[in-house]
Amino acid sequence: MTLNALTIAEARAGLRRGDFTAAELTAACLEATAAAGALNAFVHVAGERARAMAAAADARLAAGPAPSLCGIPLGIKDLYCTEGVPSQAASRILAGFRPPYESTVTRQLWQAGAVMLGKLNMDEFAMGSSNETSCYGPAVNPWRRQGDSAPLTPGGSSGGSAAAVAAGLCLGATGTDTGGSIRQPAAFTGIVGLKPTYGRCSRWGIVAFASSLDQAGPMARTVRDAAILLAAMAGPDPFDSTSADIPVPDFEAALTGDIRGSRIGIPREYRMPGMPAAIERLWAEGAAMLRAAGATVVDISLPHTRFALPAYYVIAPAEASSNLARYDGVRYGHRARLGAGDGIVEMYEKTRAEGFGPEVRRRVMLGTYVLSAGFYDAYYNRARKVRTLIRRDFETVFAAGIDAILTPATPSAAFPLGAMEKADPVEMYLNDVFTVTVNLAGLPAIAVPAGLDGDGLPLGLQLIGQPWQEAALLNHADVLESAAGFVSRPAKWW
Repeated sequence: MTLNALTIAEARAGLRRGDFTAAELTAACLEATAAAGALNAFVHVAGERARAMAAAADARLAAGPAPSLCGIPLGIKDLYCTEGVPSQAASRILAGFRPPYESTVTRQLWQAGAVMLGKLNMDEFAMGSSNETSCYGPAVNPWRRQGDSAPLTPGGSSGGSAAAVAAGLCLGATGTDTGGSIRQPAAFTGIVGLKPTYGRCSRWGIVAFASSLDQAGPMARTVRDAAILLAAMAGPDPFDSTSADIPVPDFEAALTGDIRGSRIGIPREYRMPGMPAAIERLWAEGAAMLRAAGATVVDISLPHTRFALPAYYVIAPAEASSNLARYDGVRYGHRARLGAGDGIVEMYEKTRAEGFGPEVRRRVMLGTYVLSAGFYDAYYNRARKVRTLIRRDFETVFAAGIDAILTPATPSAAFPLGAMEKADPVEMYLNDVFTVTVNLAGLPAIAVPAGLDGDGLPLGLQLIGQPWQEAALLNHADVLESAAGFVSRPAKWW
């Protein structure tokens, strides 16, 4: 096995045994990245910085005990500000931006000894489900349908992170999840993606999309790797008033493999018309796996689920329109070249038209509309009330003794790039049907690869946990992962 194909846990053990060095591990990842241009996963490679960080990690490992991530090469979603490295949220409006500071999450990763390989592709400002809204062009899924060379989406918005981890370009990556942007791409690429409880990880230094929904999280090849990453990423932050001052447990130690006595809920509202038979079958198999491990599987009801997508696509654009108002050519970002006689209004109009792509413009306009004086109560206030009802649905089932909820992660396997280009935008938004409820309720959830469809593409299952119970959620996911035995990797074509 090549070094870049190792899991984080395997690499950690090898580094401590002296089988290889962090410098050698980093070089293997940089070499794999250089050969994977067809995937368009990395958009900024920080080779010199990565080699320097690897050398520092080797010195730290030689000096004695070191953190779990010491010497582990990671990719960072372009939404995270990284000091001195381009960080532009895949948008033209932030072209050339090199932050003079580090986001809290990445700072904590570097303090733990991790190595930054570079920045990863994503949908512009995290708005998208296919990584096709990026100013860098789309990232490409390393998986392909059997007998078909058509390029597939890796999902979005953390599509570059998913593609890089699945293709072995890095051992793990950071993502962000506003409505499923970690879990959906993880399911599309056959990796693990964890969205923590809102407030578990700091949002400081992460370019904002929808502030009450955004949450940082890890993307990795295994549940154990996700647990290792989360331990370094999580924790309170005085710079972020929404981060919770709650102790960070040892998530890896929680992976006992024992879920006997747990109660797993199967929400009847998630059985959607037209759901592919492969996903319906996988969902039933996942429930059987958990039952065989000693859990009790029960039917539950989350009655307001059908209102989640409409509520999300009111709340998220409303918050986006507010957050993105700062990118006006004066305070932040690109400024358009003006013609003779152009005033400040023309500058704003030209700057934002040039800097923002079509999907971002669509959501900003939608958000501005629902926040306007004549429609605030009819749309935004009503959506906030629905959000409360959705949160209450989850509180009710957890209060009744449910430990975790099992659902599909996505309504389909990965689809071809460009397949929805001319479709109604709502068709793309429907990809979030199983994931947005979690963000609206602020809960932790994880996508675990569990099988392949008839075309040989990965499918994932989602487990939703109680707030602040990521340790228990990871343990359930570890059991599901072990039972599913998913070890498939994409055949290399790039």
